[in-house]
Amino acid sequence: MLVDTHTHIYLPEEFQDTDEVIDRAVKAGVGHMILPNVDMLTLQPMLALHERYPELTSVAVGLHPTEVDCGFENVLGHMRAILDNPPVGLCAVGEIGIDLYWDTTHRSEQREVFATQCRWAVEKDLPVIIHCREGLDDTLEVLSGLDATPRGVFHSFGGSADDVDRIRRVGDFYFGINGIVTFKNSRLRDVLTDIGIDRILLETDSPYLAPVPHRGHRNESAYVALVAHTVADSLGIDYDDVCRRTTVNAMTLFGIMGRVTDATAFKTVQVQSD
Repeated sequence: MLVDTHTHIYLPEEFQDTDEVIDRAVKAGVGHMILPNVDMLTLQPMLALHERYPELTSVAVGLHPTEVDCGFENVLGHMRAILDNPPVGLCAVGEIGIDLYWDTTHRSEQREVFATQCRWAVEKDLPVIIHCREGLDDTLEVLSGLDATPRGVFHSFGGSADDVDRIRRVGDFYFGINGIVTFKNSRLRDVLTDIGIDRILLETDSPYLAPVPHRGHRNESAYVALVAHTVADSLGIDYDDVCRRTTVNAMTLFGIMGRVTDATAFKTVQVQSD
């Protein structure tokens, strides 16, 4: 059993074949997928996909750092309204964070929006899905300045052992491992021992960061199995044990205990209903 803890397979411009994508994921052993939104435009397609597959998906709501600009207050107000009247299947605030890779123009606004959404997560007793790209210093400063640190995951983690240590000084976070770990020159495989299997979550970040041998092509949730195999090989742990333990990690952090579907049983039901 596998959980893809971060996938955007609801994006209409990337996935016109979502049913087939989900079918392939189930065949690969994926029993649940967490769908984080990015901005106001991605809310509707995300929620629509969740409504079609409520037993296979959960959702997260938040304002992505690259979508933060000077007019963020209005969008943030909409996000707050959704959290106050949450959809069925809401399991996290995300994805949120700091991204200074492309542009630092709205650095202060990103910090403010991130801090605000972290406070909401604590208030609502929800975990956060943190997007951090070229912004670890700012991310940790914001988290350290909060009255209470939210629980959560550093999504798409690709940092060093030192980064793991710095993050752990702030809070007991999980680390989202995706296709980056399969890349030929990735040093992330060596960092997995510093993270430990008890704090690893598997993800794809579909349609981005497809693992080897699909690198450079569209990513999809079925490929999380390739990530699991690489994690197993790197840690010297049986593949089935990696699947089991990372699934428990996902259920623990996101509160989806009982919502993770037996993929084999789900496929059987689908075939019978068809």
